[in-house]
Amino acid sequence: MQTIRKRFDIKVLEPNKNYSHKFELDKSAKFIKGIVITSDREDLLFYRGEQKIEINGREHFPENYESKLLMTSLNVSSNVKYYDLKNLPAGTGIIKVDYKDVPHSTVTFAPYRASFYFEFSI
Repeated sequence: MQTIRKRFDIKVLEPNKNYSHKFELDKSAKFIKGIVITSDREDLLFYRGEQKIEINGREHFPENYESKLLMTSLNVSSNVKYYDLKNLPAGTGIIKVDYKDVPHSTVTFAPYRASFYFEFSI
């Protein structure tokens, strides 16, 4: 089996707003192995980001799940950065992300990009 990584972006242009997007993996995807979230403004993602993630219509990360729990750092080996989804069957490959920017006293809002990387096998 070959491992593929695919990136999906959500542009966060306004503070304190919900962004709902549906993404689709390649039709040849068999298993979803992992997920990691990053951003062009990791400070904003860390402090302000929350999401709910559904895969094939089933909730895998509940509403208000903090983005910081799916992020990684430079100190982590590139081979272990992904949150392990334990070879979740890809099914239809439809991923729904309800991302929310939540105000936080530590950082002031500026537009940013939240990137969701999925690792899957074909």
